[in-house]
Amino acid sequence: QVQLVESGGGLVQAGGSLRLSCAASGRTFSSYDMGWFRQAPGKDREFVARIDWGRSTYYADSVKGRFTISRDNAKNTVYLQMNSLKSEDTAVYYCAANEAGGSSRLTYAYWGQGTQVTVSS
Repeated sequence: QVQLVESGGGLVQAGGSLRLSCAASGRTFSSYDMGWFRQAPGKDREFVARIDWGRSTYYADSVKGRFTISRDNAKNTVYLQMNSLKSEDTAVYYCAANEAGGSSRLTYAYWGQGTQVTVSS
């Protein structure tokens, strides 16, 4: 069982930055694939970024070059650094974990409660 707790969301102006954190419980964090997803009002939850156990990273085209996912296995934490934020980045951001994750939300068994990111234009 893995429990995930996100933090770091908030209100920021367009062009600004935020760093989201996701703290995970459990002793096998380093072996899990970790993902970030987001859901805007009235839209489906969509893939943002993921980092696998080997630290390979993958991004949605909409955030490539602006967002960076990283992990600190010693702290059981995954991060999402978000730069050059746009109004269309406004959403609830969710952290997800699984032993083998992908770009589909269906491949993740564990989810956090979400953190709101609002970008004002």
